[in-house]
Amino acid sequence: MSRSHDDRHAWIRGLPKAELHLHLEGSLEPSMLFELAARNQVALPYRSIEEVRAAYRFQRLDDFLAIYYRGMSVLRTRQDFYDLTLAYMQRARQDGVRHAEVFFDPQAHVRRGVGLGIVIGGIAAGLAEAGASLGMTSRLIMSFLRDLSESDALETLHRAEPYLEYLTAVGLDSSELEHPPRKFQRVFAEARARGLRLVAHAGEEGPAGYVREALDLLHVDRIDHGNRALEDPALVERLRASQITLTVCPLSNLKLGGISDLRNHPLRSMLELGLSATVNSDDPAYFGGYVHENFTAVADNLQLSDEQIVSLARNSFSGSFLDKGSVAQHLQNIDRHCAQTVPHQ
Repeated sequence: MSRSHDDRHAWIRGLPKAELHLHLEGSLEPSMLFELAARNQVALPYRSIEEVRAAYRFQRLDDFLAIYYRGMSVLRTRQDFYDLTLAYMQRARQDGVRHAEVFFDPQAHVRRGVGLGIVIGGIAAGLAEAGASLGMTSRLIMSFLRDLSESDALETLHRAEPYLEYLTAVGLDSSELEHPPRKFQRVFAEARARGLRLVAHAGEEGPAGYVREALDLLHVDRIDHGNRALEDPALVERLRASQITLTVCPLSNLKLGGISDLRNHPLRSMLELGLSATVNSDDPAYFGGYVHENFTAVADNLQLSDEQIVSLARNSFSGSFLDKGSVAQHLQNIDRHCAQTVPHQ
């Protein structure tokens, strides 16, 4: 018996999964944008939610970043960061997310006068509440803005010293072109010396060589995006052999023009090549979908099998920073979910 389209989407929603590539500031929905602007008396250039959504019709990463930083201006207090974090976790829980490893951009907040303790304190409290009320686990990743200097990133890492207990990893994001991973070797070495895990955006806009640099010079544990790694067969084999996780963001790639059609997305090829690819939402308030929308978009457009969808979910836990026992439990939960449903034919 075949499963209907809606039943398959419901099965995907219920599939336990982890999200490994989510920028908290990118989950700021227009309704919350207006709520926090009113709370903090911040003037916005938009008169309505409809105007905000119209502004979200960008086609390039730099255009997106301009709107992204403008929206961030409403985040001022510990309560703001708590509310933003908990809202994302509640929304992700509806999509079957049981574990989330989330990014935040400290430099963007500190540079506008918001203390790092306010930012981390609010996010950490929101994640803790999600653990208590939703049964979700989480990890927090502090990302450096690659269009700023390495000295600025080093200063940020030093400022974060009192809050290291809340951080699992550091990352590298923002505009990739002309800002190669090698620019940040010292700060990543210092983060590693402090016991932090390492991830970096690479191979989204930048070439496959940026993925190599992230591996060879930054010694990252995970590659965020990584799409253009497929242009280098030797790199593909290296990624396959090492099972370095790629945190792929399909709707983000479409929205920012990395692909023109989801039917041409490289995710299916990644799976067929044996790469440890995962599906994530990146900046869901801006890119048109949370984890479920990303999963169903690639499932439909790439005609993924149930087995391939399950592989994506399993990869998300295997590539997480959870301990081995927790990963094993989540993988068992995936098996249990699959055993209780009718296979798609």
